[in-house]
Amino acid sequence: MNRLVAGWRGDPRIWRRGIVVAALAVILALVMLLHSRIPNRIGNLGSLTETFLPWLGLLIPLLLLLALVRKSATALIALILPVAVWLNLFGGLLTDKTGSGGDLTVATHNVNADNPDPSGTARDVAASGADVVALEELTASAVPVYEKALASTYKYHSVQGTVGLWSKYPMAGVKPVDIKLGWTRAMRATVTTPEGRIAVYVAHLPSVRVKLEAGFTARQRDKSANALGEAIADEKLPRKILLGDLNGTMNDRSLNAVTAQMRSTQGAAGSGFGFSWPASFPMARIDQIMVQGIEPVSSWTLPRTGSDHLPIAARVSLDTSS
Repeated sequence: MNRLVAGWRGDPRIWRRGIVVAALAVILALVMLLHSRIPNRIGNLGSLTETFLPWLGLLIPLLLLLALVRKSATALIALILPVAVWLNLFGGLLTDKTGSGGDLTVATHNVNADNPDPSGTARDVAASGADVVALEELTASAVPVYEKALASTYKYHSVQGTVGLWSKYPMAGVKPVDIKLGWTRAMRATVTTPEGRIAVYVAHLPSVRVKLEAGFTARQRDKSANALGEAIADEKLPRKILLGDLNGTMNDRSLNAVTAQMRSTQGAAGSGFGFSWPASFPMARIDQIMVQGIEPVSSWTLPRTGSDHLPIAARVSLDTSS
């Protein structure tokens, strides 16, 4: 460090060099700060950026290296901007907010229609100790396998279309939720726990695609998200839990109909980003556990199964009076 400083001392060019690197640092800061202003009109570029927004932070060390190579004080100072913006957006996720206690453990997992080991996947999810489990992407041929594997742990269950809910506590008011797809990929149920009734929603929103000719195609996903948000807003029970694969992150503005009215358990009581997809190298948390009128206590990802998603779980407190 002394040799580095000595090499810069007395060199007036440290302020003139690295202008391009400094400009890139400012642009990076603006992209992260103003991500909600990036338009979706062209290939849903805004939503694509927001899906992988945390990963823009990887550009900061690269720019730092370039600033050091260029011996540019201007670039180093400019780098303070993207560092500050990134920490403001995601710094809270770097701390461990996991608490203790809670009344209910819930889990959700997109099991993958092509899962080669549905029975093992079911056992792995049940081993989490969850009181309520939601499964998505269920096929008609695999449903009996999941039912058999989970029967000894969960007395109550219901499958609606390609989503299902398993519970240790009684379920009532089970019905599909119309998310404007023409077939059933969402449901709701009233689960009666020892601490009272809660409304549990399970949803698997349509997949998105990244195409060279069309960008980030997500129109059907966005339409379904709006319908799901309306259903949750119309729910009469004050305590609500949403479990499922939303095919979008909490930063994605297209999920505002849902995210604006519910809290992410990972954001409120998790440790780290909690990325869930793809299982081989998780890069985004598109699987979500969200609550309203319920206090998150802890949130975590579960070990990999035969699916291309990681299962996720959370512990929540149903008594929010304190």
